Amino acid sequence: MRILVTGGAGFIGRHVHRQVVAEGHQVDVLDSLRADVHREPPRGLDVIQADVRDAEALDRALPGVDAVIHLAAKVGLGVDVDDLDDYVSTNSLGTAVLLRAMARSGVRRLVFASSMVVYGEGHYDCDRHGPVAPGPRRIEDLERGRFEPLCPVCGEPLTPGLIDEDARLDPRNTYAATKVNGEHLAASWARETGGVVAAMRFHNVYGPGMPRDTPYAGVAAIFRSALDRGEPPRVFEDGRQRRDFVHVRDVAAAVSLALGNEQPFAAYNVGSGTVHTIGDLAAELARAYNAAPPVITGQYRLGDVRHITASSTRARTTLHWTPTYDLRTGIKDVLTTNS
Repeated sequence: MRILVTGGAGFIGRHVHRQVVAEGHQVDVLDSLRADVHREPPRGLDVIQADVRDAEALDRALPGVDAVIHLAAKVGLGVDVDDLDDYVSTNSLGTAVLLRAMARSGVRRLVFASSMVVYGEGHYDCDRHGPVAPGPRRIEDLERGRFEPLCPVCGEPLTPGLIDEDARLDPRNTYAATKVNGEHLAASWARETGGVVAAMRFHNVYGPGMPRDTPYAGVAAIFRSALDRGEPPRVFEDGRQRRDFVHVRDVAAAVSLALGNEQPFAAYNVGSGTVHTIGDLAAELARAYNAAPPVITGQYRLGDVRHITASSTRARTTLHWTPTYDLRTGIKDVLTTNS
């Protein structure tokens, strides 16, 4: 199979490239190499340097391609509202331009990098009212250190659980809204062209080659950047936020398997299946560095959610995907592997 990987010079993209090449596919990489993502040009990787919004570049790259793995995106929670138009242009418009070019070139197979952020808050149960969806967290509660969402009916504490792909989508920041929009655009494209789409809802991805020193990095990369500077990780809220940390090599394996999807549109959670807190991650990294323990700051970001953890049963049963790294072995791999 000949595959075009957009964003293939990025953190996840480089691992996906290695995975699909190792499986015998012919792979082309298209990447804008934008400065807020790439600190230096990738070594040993032939790249078509173009923005995914460049229709002419796509028209040159797509003929003869059997499938597209679309990873190109502006990621992370962002800095402030001034990022809003860049997120929408890069992610939503970029996906639309790519889908239109794929239709022109006759490419009908897409693996789309979505995210856990499409769910907003995760799955919660109330002892009295069963499964409930808490509303957006209030500034006044966060200012007082009240971080746990409460039942919207009775106001009692909730029990968090694993979320599956049938949950209601509820984006709570700009990045999340663009990922939901990307899924909807891809589903519409599939209906109109007879194409097939696998939307991979990545949970917290970490591993060798994580970006550093950028506000758009994931939490694992932010903690590692602090440790590299000789500073302890600074953990927001109380550190008890529940997440699913999944190793980038396991993610690359899931993406490769999703190339075999034959459904018009299928969404897959891509998580390790093991719940950890953000405090656990920070402590594990600090321990690996022989550094001072993390600092719990009590700070918050309004666009963050409290708990979001995955049920990856669909990917395991349908794609026959099995994650292989736990958090401790994964962090060891981060520190002993160059890229």
